[in-house]
Amino acid sequence: MQPKIAIVILNYNGRDYLRKFLPSLLRYSTGHRIIVADNASTDDSIEVLSQEFPEVELLILEQNFGFAGGYNKALQQIKANYYLLLNSDVEVTEGWLEPMAKLLDSNPQIAACQPKILSYHKPAYFEYAGAAGGFLDSLAYPFCRGRIFDTLEKNEGQYNSNIPVFWASGACFLIRAEIFHQMGGFDERFFAHMEEIDLCWRLHTAGYQVYACGQSSVYHVGGGTLPKNNPRKTFLNFRNGLWMLMKNSSYSALGWKLPARIILDWLAALHFLQKGQTKDGAAVLKAHVQLFSLFFSPKQKRITEKKVKGEKAPLFKGSILWLYYIRRVRKFRQLGEKRKNIGKIQNASV
Repeated sequence: MQPKIAIVILNYNGRDYLRKFLPSLLRYSTGHRIIVADNASTDDSIEVLSQEFPEVELLILEQNFGFAGGYNKALQQIKANYYLLLNSDVEVTEGWLEPMAKLLDSNPQIAACQPKILSYHKPAYFEYAGAAGGFLDSLAYPFCRGRIFDTLEKNEGQYNSNIPVFWASGACFLIRAEIFHQMGGFDERFFAHMEEIDLCWRLHTAGYQVYACGQSSVYHVGGGTLPKNNPRKTFLNFRNGLWMLMKNSSYSALGWKLPARIILDWLAALHFLQKGQTKDGAAVLKAHVQLFSLFFSPKQKRITEKKVKGEKAPLFKGSILWLYYIRRVRKFRQLGEKRKNIGKIQNASV
C-alpha cells in the first residue's frame, strides 16, 4: 500500500538547514515517509544526509531545475495520497501535520492547504511567506492573513480558524497527489517564486478549494535561498507576477489589468532607482523584456491558450496597494472595516 503522506523537502545547498531542522521533523512526523530531493547541490548536503540522517530517503536530481521543476521531477517518482512540500528552513511543531491531513480528509473538494507560518526569528509574529493563508487583489497582488506587504502581524490567535483562501504557501504546502498531477504540477517556466500561487489559481478554476489550517503551526526562517533584497528575487517576483496574471485572467479582465500592472511596475522600478537600488530597478525592466519576448515567441505555446470566457476565481475586489499605501490599512482584519464585507475575499469573480 502506498503511504498516505509523503513529506518532500527540495534541497539546494541547504546543508546547515537540514542539520538544524530535520531532527524536529523526524521527531514530530513519525509514521510518515520523509524524502529529501536534492536539486544538484554544490555543498556537501548529500554526504550529510547519507551519514547523519540515514532514515531520510534521498532522491538526487541531475541538475538544478528550480523550485517548480525540481518538485515536478521529484514528485513524478514518489507515490502517496498526499504530498507535503516543505522548505528546508522550516521548523515543525508537535502535532503539526494531523490537523492539515484531517482538513483534506473532511472534504474531497479541498485540494490543498497550509498551516499558520510563523517567523523563526520572531516567533510571536507571522512570517512573510504565507503567514495564515494568502489572497490576491483585483490586480493579482498577493497578501495574507497576518501579512500585508512588509507589515507582519503578531500572532494572537486571531487567525486560528480554518478558512478558504486563494493560495497556500509553498513553504509548507499539503496537496492531494492525484490533483497535483492532474493539474500538471507547477508551471516550470516560473522556475521559483509564485508557482504555488499559480497552481492554486488553476485549482480554483478547476473547481477545487484551497484552505488555511489555523490549528497547525510551523516556524519559517525565510530567504534561505534568495534573500529578500536580491535583484534575482526582484526579477522573478515581477516577471512571475505578470506571467501568472496573463495566464489565468480572462481576456476581458486582462485588457485593463495588464496595462495597470505594467504602469505600477514602472513606478516601482523608478522607486528602486530613486533609492539607489539600480540593480533592482533594472531587474524590473529585465522581467518585462523577458516576459514579452517569451510571450510573443513562435516557439512558445501561448500561455493564455486554455483560458475560457467568464472564468471565476476568488480574487479580492479592490486594490491592496490603495488600501495599504493610501488608506493606511496595515492588518488583514481591517479589510472588513474598509470593504464592508470581508466575505468578498472568498466570493469575488475575476
